[in-house]
Amino acid sequence: MSKHTLVRTVATLLCVGALTGLTATPAQAGGARVKCHLTFSMSGWSAIYQHAEGRGRVTCDNGQRAAVTISVHGGGLTAGKFHVNGHGDISNVYSIRDVYGSYAQAGVSAGAGSSGTAQVLTKGTTSMALSGSGEGVDLGVAVDAFKIEPVR
Repeated sequence: MSKHTLVRTVATLLCVGALTGLTATPAQAGGARVKCHLTFSMSGWSAIYQHAEGRGRVTCDNGQRAAVTISVHGGGLTAGKFHVNGHGDISNVYSIRDVYGSYAQAGVSAGAGSSGTAQVLTKGTTSMALSGSGEGVDLGVAVDAFKIEPVR
C-alpha cells in the first residue's frame, strides 16, 4: 500500500468517525439553516508544534459573504513545511456568524511534493468538510485547532 493510499484511507476513516459523532439539533426559532462555503489559501510549518496561517472567503447560500483569516495551531508528532489551497463546506449554521470560531481537527498526513488532503472538523454541532491540495513536505499525526475569524 502506497503512502498516498494509506493517507487517503486514514483521512476517510477520520471523516467517517467525526460524522458519526455529530448530533442533530432542532432548528432555531426564527431562522433556517444555511449552507456556507469556505475557499482558502494557507501555508505553515510543523516541528512537533504546528502553525499555519492564511486568508479565505466564506459565502453562504443566503447571500452573506465575508473575507476571513484562517489559523491552525496544535501539537503532535509532526514535521514539515507546506502550502495548501482548499475549500470547505460548512453545515448546521443559521448565519455567517456561526462559522467563526475554533474547530477541532484531527489528521494524519504524509507527502512530499504535491499532495491532497480531506478532513472533517467540528465546532459544537457545526461541521466543516475540508479538502485541499498543495505542495511541501509533511509527515505526522496532529490534533489541532482550526480557527476562522472575520477580517478586521
